[in-house]
Amino acid sequence: MASLRKAHSSSLILRRFLNSGTGSPSVLSYTTTRTLETLAYEEVRASSDKPFTNTAFILHGLLGSARNWRSFSRSLASTLSSSDPSSEWRMVLVDLRNHGESAKIEGLHFPHNMFNAAKDLSNLVTAHGWPWPDVVIGHSMGGKVALQFAQSCARGDYGQSVVFPKQLWVLDSVPGEVSTENSDGEVEKVLKTLQSLPSTVPSRRWLVNRMIELGFSKSLSGWMGSNLKKHEEQETWAFNLDGAIQMFNSYRETSYWSLLEHPPKGMEIGMVVAEKSDRWNADIIHQLERLAGRRGNGSEGEVSLYVLPNSGHWVHVDNPKGLLKILAPKLSSLST
Repeated sequence: MASLRKAHSSSLILRRFLNSGTGSPSVLSYTTTRTLETLAYEEVRASSDKPFTNTAFILHGLLGSARNWRSFSRSLASTLSSSDPSSEWRMVLVDLRNHGESAKIEGLHFPHNMFNAAKDLSNLVTAHGWPWPDVVIGHSMGGKVALQFAQSCARGDYGQSVVFPKQLWVLDSVPGEVSTENSDGEVEKVLKTLQSLPSTVPSRRWLVNRMIELGFSKSLSGWMGSNLKKHEEQETWAFNLDGAIQMFNSYRETSYWSLLEHPPKGMEIGMVVAEKSDRWNADIIHQLERLAGRRGNGSEGEVSLYVLPNSGHWVHVDNPKGLLKILAPKLSSLST
């Protein structure tokens, strides 16, 4: 265990693990004898005094990290604990490959695509001997990693002992291919800009000002500045840019409509569309409405569709209370 620190609420706890494929959490290290390296992650729980009864994995988006979801995860864990004191949810906030502390890890299988990003989650479970997650929540690119995880579970990619998540939440992430014609090009512009910048910059202020000068919004520029980390007297990226670009390309090229057409039995896939997001068109919304409106016979899972009001793409920042209102009752139903 690398560290333990208290969250803002006196009852909530946050643990960060920079971990490898050993039986218990440890400080990240690199050795030639280790055969499996696993992702870095954080744990958020409402209490450390009782064993957890349920687990949710939370997956960030492109160029993000686990820490982006700390505040929302604390609120979710606290709400679930208050609604049912007999249950104890463990939120596992994962740093996906090439992101956050996982960017330091060597030995993860190539290529950097959605399949291997989801396989990392399976490796995390099996390396620690954890129970399989009851819920997987993924935002943006993390939403497609969540969909791939469910698809791989259904196909038997992780072996016969796997237990499917009961709920899968895809937060403002288009489930099909994302062509350049259907994109405003902002993400591509950000990535191209980052490639043109030096690997280290003088300061966060310098980066924010530079990106604003290049025409990016103040909020986006500030968020990019939050993804820097101290390196000697300068700042460097908290992600592996080349690897992240490969993941973005895989995100755009991969489709999970077939999974939504035939969800695994016993699984609910909740699609959350941000009301003010620019990532959706009428045809995609129509497809989701059709899938959510089907009445099954119990032989397959189901798809649900939710619209998060007053929110752009950054759902956990724009309307965290609204997102909590959607997720908390559904997760609570798994504890009863």
